Amino acid sequence: MKLHDNPASPYCRKVKVLLHETGQSDDVEIAFAVGHPLAPEKMPLAHNPLGKIPALERDEGPAIYDSRVICRFLDDRAKAGLYPESRLWDVLTLEATADGIMDAVILMVYEGRSRPEDLRYQPWVDGQWDKVVRALDAVNARWMAHLAGPVDAAQIALGCALGYADFRAPDRDWRKGRDELAAWYDAFAKRPSMQATIPQG
Repeated sequence: MKLHDNPASPYCRKVKVLLHETGQSDDVEIAFAVGHPLAPEKMPLAHNPLGKIPALERDEGPAIYDSRVICRFLDDRAKAGLYPESRLWDVLTLEATADGIMDAVILMVYEGRSRPEDLRYQPWVDGQWDKVVRALDAVNARWMAHLAGPVDAAQIALGCALGYADFRAPDRDWRKGRDELAAWYDAFAKRPSMQATIPQG
């Protein structure tokens, strides 16, 4: 199998962390991809017509894409149980919340990188961060008991989302007023799978 990846992408990191956690890293070749909505020709368009990563080329079928799809596939392949049936809807909802955090931070990055300086709109950037704040407040209110449980795909997604917020928006300080969540993340970030996939670029 071949994973189209960029080491700065939190979605790609989700997949790579899951590969480490399930012992499948050696089964996947990593292919570097770089691009953005204004340069889609640099992305694996033959494997994802949306021009987005990650995309996973499989030996036994067509390529699959979207990190949630790839993670479900790899978890099923390894029979790892990171999407346990007993709490599946909680796992999927928390994973979606984490992906939404990633979406918002990436849109903040794109605003600075893709728009000419005179067209950038700070209230729109701040509105993206407001999504992050609401999501983190929801995690604090609803999900801390879940985070204290066995490792699952939702925890992987949230760890990658918080790591990406540190990477791209360190000045926003998501930890302020969220000591319990910050302590959880600091412990989770020490896992070998997280240490092996620290974002770069």
